[in-house]
Amino acid sequence: MLHSKRISAPVLLALKEALSNIYWYKDDLRKFLTVCLSDSFIIGLLNWDSPKRDVAWDVVDRLNKNEQANQSTLLHMMLEVSNMTDFSHLARLDGGEQKEKKARQAVKALQQQIKGLDELLRDKTEIVARRQQYELEQKKIGGVHHALEELKKDYFDLVTSTKPQQRGFQFEKILRTLFDIYDLDPKASFKIVGEQIDGAFTFDNTDYLLEAKWQKDPVGIQDLDALQGKVSRKLENTLGVYTSINGYSDDGLSAFMHQRPHLFLLDGADLMAVLDQRIDLKLLLKRKRREASQSGNIYLKVSEILNDG
Repeated sequence: MLHSKRISAPVLLALKEALSNIYWYKDDLRKFLTVCLSDSFIIGLLNWDSPKRDVAWDVVDRLNKNEQANQSTLLHMMLEVSNMTDFSHLARLDGGEQKEKKARQAVKALQQQIKGLDELLRDKTEIVARRQQYELEQKKIGGVHHALEELKKDYFDLVTSTKPQQRGFQFEKILRTLFDIYDLDPKASFKIVGEQIDGAFTFDNTDYLLEAKWQKDPVGIQDLDALQGKVSRKLENTLGVYTSINGYSDDGLSAFMHQRPHLFLLDGADLMAVLDQRIDLKLLLKRKRREASQSGNIYLKVSEILNDG
């Protein structure tokens, strides 16, 4: 996007002179331009048989001819050149001391010229920072997408497994991997005196104890009470999350309707929604925790969250 302030002729001239002096060989200039130019098509239009100075002037003129599209590229090139401090590649040449001196002078001249472009350059720096942050986020999203696809395969293998007695252990492993994908610092199952904890994780500066059960029947009040008791014996900012593939019994849920809950519940539908990438795990946990805190409902269904947008 073109800023209302245009790049002046003296600034462009300083850039041309700097490009002409900081590189002695055209191959080095070409490598620099390849890195700086988002549109490599321009590099192919340059006459690389002509003198290096002509190439440097030509590339700046071509970019400036359509400043509306290329202003950001020109600014990027100016920033890169003006920040150069190492000219050892020139010092090694014949007459290197003089070549290095001219390069430093040309860069200094460009630095002086671009002082009037503070607003443009600040915008450019912010744009670059936003683009870098976006690229990092996209890479992370891509990594999460791939990891969830792989984990979904493991989950379906578990669903069709002919060894149901191993499901409990494998289910805990899948959940631990899922929480790890979302950087929730999961811990494996552990024992303390008189208690078995299936796992734990940390989210929004709160520690959670995790219980997981894969059984045919819905989880009842006895199991939920057991987790509630474990949580109550920990520090005040500790909560519990119970994950039961086949849901929960009515008596188990009704028992928590009239008391302050220290846990909320996940089921197989929640797990599939996350693995199918219909909802982010952190958002799911946040919505369920908020619902439990505000209304006492510890079993908000993922379908209600998705329907609410």
